[in-house]
Amino acid sequence: MNNNNLDIIPETEIITGTDEKVICVNRCAKVVKGGRNFSFSALVVAGDRNGKVGMGFGKANEVSDAIKKAGDNARKNMIKIPLKDTTIPYPIESKFRAGKVIIKPAAPGTGIIARGGVRVVLELAGVRHVLAKSLGSGNQINVVKATMNAISKLVTEEEILAKRGKVKKHKVEEKTNETA
Repeated sequence: MNNNNLDIIPETEIITGTDEKVICVNRCAKVVKGGRNFSFSALVVAGDRNGKVGMGFGKANEVSDAIKKAGDNARKNMIKIPLKDTTIPYPIESKFRAGKVIIKPAAPGTGIIARGGVRVVLELAGVRHVLAKSLGSGNQINVVKATMNAISKLVTEEEILAKRGKVKKHKVEEKTNETA
């Protein structure tokens, strides 16, 4: 007898080896004749700690269902970000509604200097050394969306040079012929 009541997700949508973290769970109450009906919304961030991260939002009448839906959405909406060693390539700032985020690269050994949703997104993306500041709204949803917006704007040096029609110059090491 098969008692599996798990929803089957196509293999193309599942990204294995991802970590998930719940950022926030909100409760909403609808007053009806018989009392209050509660519904829940959850914000989840998923990432592989190697340059891929996604954010998902889910709503349901139960907390566990909302978290499951949000996790599925986060894995479906993953983006690849360029990393320069263990940090981001250059400073960037972004805004989503009232939430503003400033993210700057940092030297090795600094760690992640950020709090709340910004820290979780950067950790799950695989960034290990970065300075970040969240300004404006304290709403976790807006802060996470501003962070995702900022890191989705990041491009590699090769992509910038390709847009300009230039080729990256590699440093050529001079070889000396030493014969004894």
